[in-house]
Amino acid sequence: MQPQWAGESDPDALVEFGELARSAGATVVGALTARIERPNPKYFIGTGKADELATQKRSLEADLILVNHALSPAQERNLERLTECRVVDRTGLILDIFAQRARSHEGKLQVELAQLRHLATRLVRGWTHLERQRGGAIGLRGPGETQLELDRRLIAGRVKQLSERLRKVETQRGQARRARTRNAVPVVSLVGYTNAGKSTLFNALTGAGVYAADQLFATLDPTLRRIEGLSCGPLVLADTVGFIRDLPHDLIAAFRSTLAETRDADLLLHVVDAADPERERRIVEVQRVLAEIGAEDVPQILVYNKIDKLDGAGAPRVDRRDGGELRVWASAVSGQGLDLLRDGIAQRLTRERVRCWLHLPPAGGRLRARLFAQGLVANERPADSGWELEIDAPRALLEPLFGLPGGDGDWLREQVGAEG
Repeated sequence: MQPQWAGESDPDALVEFGELARSAGATVVGALTARIERPNPKYFIGTGKADELATQKRSLEADLILVNHALSPAQERNLERLTECRVVDRTGLILDIFAQRARSHEGKLQVELAQLRHLATRLVRGWTHLERQRGGAIGLRGPGETQLELDRRLIAGRVKQLSERLRKVETQRGQARRARTRNAVPVVSLVGYTNAGKSTLFNALTGAGVYAADQLFATLDPTLRRIEGLSCGPLVLADTVGFIRDLPHDLIAAFRSTLAETRDADLLLHVVDAADPERERRIVEVQRVLAEIGAEDVPQILVYNKIDKLDGAGAPRVDRRDGGELRVWASAVSGQGLDLLRDGIAQRLTRERVRCWLHLPPAGGRLRARLFAQGLVANERPADSGWELEIDAPRALLEPLFGLPGGDGDWLREQVGAEG
């Protein structure tokens, strides 16, 4: 496969897109950049640049064109007709990589769902069979139906089937998360830009053998491991898919059950490639995706990984950003700074969790039921009047209950605020 791509003039974006192409198994033979103020409805790029693309494609004998932007179905189809070559936009390329890397049953379902949603808008190609009508022949008379309509109906049926299967998987994941909450086991989730070293760090902290490679989206399927021996007690560490700029919305929607491990975590370890000159921009991109999935308020520790690649080999240390976020400088490969990271995790979890005995008067039955329903009660003991509950839960799950009417929120806030 020899692709040619048209894309942004930003050198960093071009390099990243080349890495995406290679991650998909392509061999890059050339590049064509274009500065676009207003997308051309026909080709996305201007007609002159489109002709230049067709000429360069022929001279390089490329058999695939990759475009570093989302194209409309019409733009994709028009470019294919002009260049006589298959055209794949950024969304299609990332979906292809995900399809190659998904290993679990859930991951494969999620990728297929995202691919079908993307394909549903692109059925109108130059295929002649899509224009033919059923009907007119003996035994097939009737109103008729185009092949295109049949294909759309088949895709809609498959999308519905996959969505139902994923809902079941999501329910199972939810039950597992509630069980961990009931057992008072906090969850720490690794997030970060793709290829920042999350899986390598996951292996270093847990001793697991998760696949890790120097490529974009090396691992997709979430992996969870229990860690013992920290001062805060045991925890579950979750390794999730890496983020990237302009991550397709269909993927975010399809992977919502996987990303729920991030949204529902007690703490996020935001892994940053310390040696990446664009690391600040990468941080912004990750924060944008976290906001999109509803995880922007989850506490974070910024882990500046790969300090062994810094000029002069940066020293492991702990400091804070201007906004007060804790930063740990470490290397998952050499092991430098991992003890500092473990201490930081333990301190942050201790601060973010509430561990106390809560006395509820007889009138607090409604609050007691609410606490049990959300899995926030670790133990219960008899009381002369009312109930005594041992609360062991993230503070973020308790604070929304402070506003409950009828005095429930007042009892909870006063005791948690005093003892937590």
